[in-house]
Amino acid sequence: MKKRQWTSEQKLHIVMQGIKSRPVSEICNEHQINQSQYYLWRDQFLQNAGKVFEMPQKAQQQSRLERENEKLKAMVGELTMELKKNDW
Repeated sequence: MKKRQWTSEQKLHIVMQGIKSRPVSEICNEHQINQSQYYLWRDQFLQNAGKVFEMPQKAQQQSRLERENEKLKAMVGELTMELKKNDW
């Protein structure tokens, strides 16, 4: 029997059905998975749910670093041009 591959979106959909109070046995029968598989996915989801709220902070930090990087590149370019100008 070939092992099925579930996408992260499919797993989320299945887990959310249980979180919204649908009986786990019905969900598992419908998707032909073991209840232990459902609970593993649910636990992984709940364990990582807090990371959703970290993303904006990381995105802001990355954006700030990108702006700083652009400024530094511009400064290096200006200094390089100034050095070439003085060599003439």
